Amino acid sequence: MDVLLAVVLTGLTVATLIGQARVGVTAPAFVLAVLSAAPIALRQRLPMVTAVVVLGSLGAYSGLYGDLPNNGVGMVVMMFTAATLRPRAWAALVFAGCIAVTVIAFVNTPDEWLLSQAAQVGLILIGAWVLGEGTRRWARRTEQLAAEAAQAVSDERVRIARELHDIVTHHMSVISLQAGLAEYVLDADPPTAKAAIATVGTASREALNDMRRLLDVLHVDHESDYAPQPGLAQVDELVQGTRGAGLAVEVTVSGRVRQLAPGAELCAYRMIQESLTNVLKHAGPATARVEIDYGERTLTVKVSDDGTTNHGYAVPAASHGIRGMRERAELFGGVLTAGPREEGGFTVLLRLPMDELR
Repeated sequence: MDVLLAVVLTGLTVATLIGQARVGVTAPAFVLAVLSAAPIALRQRLPMVTAVVVLGSLGAYSGLYGDLPNNGVGMVVMMFTAATLRPRAWAALVFAGCIAVTVIAFVNTPDEWLLSQAAQVGLILIGAWVLGEGTRRWARRTEQLAAEAAQAVSDERVRIARELHDIVTHHMSVISLQAGLAEYVLDADPPTAKAAIATVGTASREALNDMRRLLDVLHVDHESDYAPQPGLAQVDELVQGTRGAGLAVEVTVSGRVRQLAPGAELCAYRMIQESLTNVLKHAGPATARVEIDYGERTLTVKVSDDGTTNHGYAVPAASHGIRGMRERAELFGGVLTAGPREEGGFTVLLRLPMDELR
């Protein structure tokens, strides 16, 4: 595009030069006229070098022949280019060069409208500067919006990955434990085996429903009634499923229960789900306790168990599940800590600011 612009401007400049009766088409005049427009082809790659060549050619031409080839249109193009591609200080230097070329041209041209023409050229140059500055700001804004959109997509992918991790890990742990129990007691205790198989069926259906809700969100063109994301109101259902997997769980709720923001509700729910899943997988024979406290300014959720002290979390930060819970908590301005208890077992503690949730 710049090459085409340079070709057109060079052609018009040469045609204008030939049409000027009082200027002889000498070789120096022809070369300077060409150099006042042809370098525009390189204006985006070498804007300042191009500006120096164009303005130098225009200054030399006006000093020798007292005029501007093609009314100095190349000068206007370079003013716009400098304002678009370079900082304001560089654009100011180009503007000063343009004014100097204009002064040289009109001083060497006997014209009764000298001041009015000089003012008109100055206004055109200022307009090109302002237009270039606006174009540069628009380009920066566009880049910023594109970066924000890319970051939003990345964050959403991370969120979906965490959701899938939480769903699959929890339900598959329940299914694995109950399937193993059913296989173990199938001949000796058919009723227990039957109950375990029923729990497997329930857990698998819940997993499919949760994953279907999550995947439906990705199909924005698909019209359906989306089920709400789980929150603290669904903790009892979660605990019932965990108890069905063979883990004794006690739940206590204190403080004034109130509805929180959906994202925070989901954060607390997933923390409880992930923690109970870890107890099922790592704690061995244990009892878990879930404590939810609605404070005046802070929501506190604590999940603890009395299993063995070392059940796979000697270094909590190395756990993908705990790292994901901690990152999710930080997203809502909260803090999550996890570690073994002195008396045995493990504790995961989540604190979320209430003023961020309303």
